[in-house]
Amino acid sequence: MIIVQTPVRVSFFGGGTDFPAFYRQEGGCALSTAIDKYIFVTIKERRFDDRIWVSYTRTQIADRVDEVQHELIREAMRLTGMHGGVEISTSGDVPAGTGLGSSSTVTIGALNAMYAYQNRPVTAATLAQQACKIEIETLNKPIGVQDQYIAAYGNLRFLEFHSDGNIEVHDVHLSEANRQRLHENLLLFYTGLTRKAESVLDEQKNNIATRLSVLRQMKEIAYTARRELESGNLDALGTLLHESWQLKKQLASGISNGTIDQWYQDARNAGALGGKITGAGGGGFFLVYVPCEHRQDVRNALSNLREMPFRLEPDGSKVIFNYRR
Repeated sequence: MIIVQTPVRVSFFGGGTDFPAFYRQEGGCALSTAIDKYIFVTIKERRFDDRIWVSYTRTQIADRVDEVQHELIREAMRLTGMHGGVEISTSGDVPAGTGLGSSSTVTIGALNAMYAYQNRPVTAATLAQQACKIEIETLNKPIGVQDQYIAAYGNLRFLEFHSDGNIEVHDVHLSEANRQRLHENLLLFYTGLTRKAESVLDEQKNNIATRLSVLRQMKEIAYTARRELESGNLDALGTLLHESWQLKKQLASGISNGTIDQWYQDARNAGALGGKITGAGGGGFFLVYVPCEHRQDVRNALSNLREMPFRLEPDGSKVIFNYRR
């Protein structure tokens, strides 16, 4: 039996500049962190059964890989050369469709588990590249590439997407004291609104050619945010989140709505410096940056939302259990 733990993520800056249609022309970047909420992928041998058992929100029994209905699991099996006689299950700490990159996290975790099951260890770079291939090239998802990389590598990272297709993964250097302050000043709330991210992302992808100036500004804000963080000016993160959120809302019509705008204004009135809806927008989780003296005020202002405490996660996708008969 193999169990792989892969973190979901919170993206701070640069989302949208990681679409190949943009960064292949302009270059892009993102500031993102893995958090201590996970997707678990388990693979175990079925010794007296050559079929494929797949369990997630439902259970399917398939005779061949081509029949597997979970498209991420199916394509990961094809790419890694997995066949029948196995049971594959996924479970998670957060619901799907909530803007924390869970789909790419499943893909990374599935690939990692399948390679581990075959005793073929691979690098984080390989996992990220192959997850992008599955989601963007094979399945034609209207998504970028940051989620796959942060799930594979973990930690707080600055990602650069170059026009030649090369992707660089950089550490963000924070003292332990500033890392702790960052933990304390970030609050994450579940809105209770779920949405089909692809509808928002399709529009965003189709709008790229007419939103180039917005995306360029978002890219520059991401570079600025990295510099401010590493210089210890953490409150600048909140101000920059506010600026970036105003820009992001221009990328597609479904990114925000009246209810979200009201929550955002309530948080700002209570002392938050900035925030955003994580992921594609339209629902899911709502992130705010709040100086410590205003944290309780913001919690009171958003008391109708469920807070999800979290911490930055230092590790990417990893095998946490490996038992062989």
